[in-house]
Amino acid sequence: MKIHQLETFRTSVPLHTPFKTALRTVEVAEGIVVKLTCDDGTVGWGEAPPTVVITGDSLSSIEWAIQQVIKPAIIGKSLLNYEQLFQQLHSLLVRNSSAKAAVDMALYDCLSQHCNLPLYQFLGGYRHELETDYTVSVNSPKEMGEDAEAYVKQGFNVLKVKVGKDDIETDIKRIHEIRQRIGYDIKIRLDANQGWESKAAVKAIRKLEDLDLNIELVEQPVPAHDIEGLKRVTDGVDTLIMADESVFTPYQAFEVLKTRSADLINIKLMKAGGIYYAQKINDLAEVCGVECMVGSMIETRLGITAAAHFAASKKNVTRFDFDAPLMLAKDIVVGGIEYNGRMITMPTQPGLGIERVLV
Repeated sequence: MKIHQLETFRTSVPLHTPFKTALRTVEVAEGIVVKLTCDDGTVGWGEAPPTVVITGDSLSSIEWAIQQVIKPAIIGKSLLNYEQLFQQLHSLLVRNSSAKAAVDMALYDCLSQHCNLPLYQFLGGYRHELETDYTVSVNSPKEMGEDAEAYVKQGFNVLKVKVGKDDIETDIKRIHEIRQRIGYDIKIRLDANQGWESKAAVKAIRKLEDLDLNIELVEQPVPAHDIEGLKRVTDGVDTLIMADESVFTPYQAFEVLKTRSADLINIKLMKAGGIYYAQKINDLAEVCGVECMVGSMIETRLGITAAAHFAASKKNVTRFDFDAPLMLAKDIVVGGIEYNGRMITMPTQPGLGIERVLV
């Protein structure tokens, strides 16, 4: 079973509502779709969105890395020697994690099809259904309260609330407004997207605790490089603190885990370079007694299907952030995971379960 062809396609899908965080505003979901074909006719799919403010990867850089570096190196290689293949994939380029992730997905898609198993079962098969949260973009307190109320009415039980764009007092007003509208039975997760500094973050989270606003966790409160600051926040509050942009690689995960700088880790395939290293990060965390979330960028149902397969396969992945396809104005994927409100069902077909992508 050898790799015969590797093609890339550009995609562009509008969002029905702009997605706003402390780092960026997204109105169109752009991406590079990978189609990998083996000599026996097996086809595997992958996707990489450009997220320059997080991964540093643009559409052009992803496309170039795949076509000019990865493709020449893997064409003709046997998929059944996949340990060699994944090691080579990660040694070909420094960083370029999104390009690696897209190819990694397609390789795993083909491998699990060869074994006649859905990918989540090939990887471990822990569960077949997931519950996603839904993201409340950063806006005025009133707008965010209205959005949160609307999402709860749609059936979502967990909200991921974006903060960190303005002063902390405004962020507290945002959260207070949301709580007043949705009550206390709905979980709220905060994502500051590196928008605070450590002392201010401790002060803000303690105030949220004093106000009994019942925050489940706070994700990446400080800049990605500030591991000491992340630890200062983790040690200084009762609320769970999750590392996101601070952890791309297994080595970075090791540093965060060794120093106990966070209570949780958010794994994203676009940061890890795909499922191969995502598994290593999760294994390290599990050995240390630290649970993981699997999240995503603004991706179509293609990329999210791959992330969901990984998340569903592992016991230690206990939280799921897969709402991006629900934000898109159209769906370009046939097959893959299925949404029923907040619930996601894994496909029963081998591999990712994707029949085709409308590119």
